[in-house]
Amino acid sequence: MSSRDLILGRVRRALADVPADEGPYERAVDRSYLREHGARSVAETVDLLAENLADYRAIVHRSTDEELPYLVMRLLAERGTRHVLVPPGLPPEWMSAADPTRVHDRAVSTPRELDEVGSVVTGCALAIAETGTIVLDGGPDQGRRRITLIPDHHICVVRVPDQVVASVPQAMERLDPARPLTWISGPSATSDIELDRVEGVHGPRTLEVVLVSAE
Repeated sequence: MSSRDLILGRVRRALADVPADEGPYERAVDRSYLREHGARSVAETVDLLAENLADYRAIVHRSTDEELPYLVMRLLAERGTRHVLVPPGLPPEWMSAADPTRVHDRAVSTPRELDEVGSVVTGCALAIAETGTIVLDGGPDQGRRRITLIPDHHICVVRVPDQVVASVPQAMERLDPARPLTWISGPSATSDIELDRVEGVHGPRTLEVVLVSAE
């Protein structure tokens, strides 16, 4: 008997007493957990997001819509970026003041071509304050998952407060599970057995998050 047969046999035995017309997942999972840990105002939730992002070594900036193009220009200039990846639906005004050559997200781009790009600028699906997590879902302002994994520098724009939720349960209610979700908590990092931290192993070495408000 194969390992697959053993596992499936255990699953069948575990579900033997579940009525055929009842979903076992819905029956088994207790959903009485807290949806948010503590009561916060909108401003406090955004501040918590900024604090937890920084704790994960992301670099956090605050900006207004009017200031955003000039902030993006400055961040790219400080990195010395010559080529920047842009998703197809990125609002054009975000890059209106920036000098680097735009490289568009194309299916035919090779990993080598993407690796030659210094930075990528995207939006996001939402951000989770309690965990300091940015979630991408492949939307028009985010592009394919690979464009945020190969370049060494990622600038991610979060609209506050519209795209900020307090907790993971609240995020799950707003996300489409059929979309390609990427959950980002700080720059890419890993540690070896001696706990030596190395950044940039399987994603950007530097993550800059811009919290943009209308005012």
